[in-house]
Amino acid sequence: MSELTYDSLMDDGNYLGSERARMENKVILDELERKKKARNLAVPTDDNKVKARLREIGEPITLFGERAADRRDRLIYVLSQINAARGDDHPIEEASSEESEEEGEEFYTEGSLELLQARRNVAEFSLPRAQKRVAQQRIDSKIPLGRIIDIRKKVFAGVKRFSNIGSQIGDERPISQVRFAPNNKILATGSWSGTVKLWNVPACTTIRTLRGHGDRVGGVAWHPQATLTQEEGLVNLVSGAGDMCVNLWSLNSDAPLSVMKGHADRICRVAFHPSGHFVASASFDTTWRLWDVNSSKELLLQEGHSKEVYAVEFQGDGALIASGGLDAIGRVWDLRTGRTAMVLDGHVQGIFGIDFSPNGYQIATGAGDDTIRIWDMRSLKALYTIPAHVSNVSDVRFFRADALPSFKPKAESADVFMNEITEGTDADKSHDTEDDVQEWKYRSGLYLASSGYDGYVKLWSADDWQLLRTLTTDSGKVMSVDLTSDAELLASGTYNRNFQLFAPEDIPV
Repeated sequence: MSELTYDSLMDDGNYLGSERARMENKVILDELERKKKARNLAVPTDDNKVKARLREIGEPITLFGERAADRRDRLIYVLSQINAARGDDHPIEEASSEESEEEGEEFYTEGSLELLQARRNVAEFSLPRAQKRVAQQRIDSKIPLGRIIDIRKKVFAGVKRFSNIGSQIGDERPISQVRFAPNNKILATGSWSGTVKLWNVPACTTIRTLRGHGDRVGGVAWHPQATLTQEEGLVNLVSGAGDMCVNLWSLNSDAPLSVMKGHADRICRVAFHPSGHFVASASFDTTWRLWDVNSSKELLLQEGHSKEVYAVEFQGDGALIASGGLDAIGRVWDLRTGRTAMVLDGHVQGIFGIDFSPNGYQIATGAGDDTIRIWDMRSLKALYTIPAHVSNVSDVRFFRADALPSFKPKAESADVFMNEITEGTDADKSHDTEDDVQEWKYRSGLYLASSGYDGYVKLWSADDWQLLRTLTTDSGKVMSVDLTSDAELLASGTYNRNFQLFAPEDIPV
């Protein structure tokens, strides 16, 4: 299968694939066109006239439990169906002046050429990644049920063995956010003191202290290739703070490479685009903004929340971004078009944490109503509500198995698997390696971690949303949580200036 690109997508005239798909698409378009015309139909507002019109066209003048407004909607629907059946395309009467004014409220802001190019770049970057993700999901869907049960038992058994391996005083003031580097060997902590610190883990020794903010740091995020292929002298880290600045950092200097200004109030969370070319920042000025890393310029100022925007995160493909605000509303935005893809409306308190599942279509949000909500973009609704903590949910993070680890020889284990093979032949060893690779790819997104102001870090299964493990900390408020991509470490940052490390009991650290 050839790689999907922006140009091939535009040139493909057979993207619908089959006659049946084309017919289904035509039905959907016809229905949308009918609804569009129905909205402009001029119908009476007086209930007696509505009844008379229904009688005239041979419809019941009222239905059981039907109110006047429902009756008028039914008249509109019936008239639109009649017009569609007749193929009428005559000019429709003008709607009322009030409706015209309401329609005129929608507005657009002209974007720059840089933003247009950025949208194209995002599309070109995200399409092949989405294609590969869907292809892997098709492979995963063919895994036998017994094998899936084996993988779940093994993965969740490891998750249930997480325990505290140490605590370290991280700064003079509360630790607002913790994030592991892509190589899983460095931990970045942002503090209310205005500093960002880099730590060796699990040794918990300081590598460098980054000073450049004049107020509390709200968020830190790593470049996707930092500590892997990205040179130390280039941009490897981003931070946002209460001084309204977004700072870009290298790994070999204490001073920022660039300071990006534009927000009118404190900055909370920041996020790196999977391509590494863009950064997003959420702010108390009720907006989130998109920045170009290479030019350090603001590309997009996005409104849409009625209160402060606290959380922001990119989807793994890079096509979407989700924002969560203190208005208790989350929004998913399509970076390629600028449109809202989904509204996450269900929390009753502000959203403090948001994350995309590696599967690309599920989103987890943690809020001040003590719950985690799981949203499904396919059905455009909440899938599940987890009563997660007894106080604010401050952060949520899915496990991401980004790279294949070097698999170690299997030791004797007391775990019982449905399809266990015990022979020690070379063929069996090769089969074991294949099983390990299959398991590793499948386990990405199989569980998530949450932190709360009740002092706990909790681990949840991401298929039936059940509690797997509760981890205690030495603080009353846990501000942030993160997981390494090798499944060996978990970190939490707390209000009492500490960060804790957790690891499965059987893994040497």
